[in-house]
Amino acid sequence: MKKISVVPVIVTAAISVAVLFGGWTIYNQVAVAAPLEDAIADVPGIVNSAKPKMSKDQVTIDVTLSQDANLREIYQSINHNGKGAIGSRELKLDVLNESNKVLDDYWYQALFEVAEAMENKAYSNIPKALEEAGQDNPAIQAETEMDDNNIYITLKTDNAVKFIVLPRTPAQMGVWENA
Repeated sequence: MKKISVVPVIVTAAISVAVLFGGWTIYNQVAVAAPLEDAIADVPGIVNSAKPKMSKDQVTIDVTLSQDANLREIYQSINHNGKGAIGSRELKLDVLNESNKVLDDYWYQALFEVAEAMENKAYSNIPKALEEAGQDNPAIQAETEMDDNNIYITLKTDNAVKFIVLPRTPAQMGVWENA
């Protein structure tokens, strides 16, 4: 019986792993990430974006938005244009805000009412809560929009903007960390 040499087996295994991992990396970059990056580049309102991070059930993209960007339209455009790359995964945008203390204080003042409205699925109470919180500061504009998946809140002053995305399903309330 012939004795199998260990070195050729280890070299063959290492080459196989390198080829498989390299092929998967190239596929992920060329067939999945590149088309999604192209879809993001065509969306108005996005100033800058990082390379998408993809997991089994979620696509996360760090974006910087212009002050007049419409967050709901950006989500819809990316979902529509990048449908082939995103597939059934959830799209999550991590918006790099140019917020300030005034907007943060405004948001924290409205947060209890907004959280209660989200928990009770009384979404029409969110604009009311934001309006009540802004009675002391009329320079802040609050805009709210909704689609099938999220509530989009945009708070603006002359020199700052805060974008907030709240999921409509209670099990996904982890997005609140972006607020």
